[in-house]
Amino acid sequence: MICKRVVYSGHVQGVGFRYTTHSLAQGYAITGYVRNLSGGDVEVVAQGEPEEIDRFLTALQSRMTRYIAGRTAQEQPCGDFKAFMVRG
Repeated sequence: MICKRVVYSGHVQGVGFRYTTHSLAQGYAITGYVRNLSGGDVEVVAQGEPEEIDRFLTALQSRMTRYIAGRTAQEQPCGDFKAFMVRG
């Protein structure tokens, strides 16, 4: 199991990005969260098996590509997530 933090930039707030991410996440065996950041970016933290996270992130990129101008991704220590949630 791994945990990946991905920050998306572009026109990613005010377009349903968090709720689309949450909806997509329900179809994958992952936990974590999505939230808006104060600078206008969106943060996604996904925890699960590497292949499942990759499939989820690929689906998200495909679905929201017209809003995404850039993204950074890094692995981080795993948390104690019970589900995939929308945060503030």
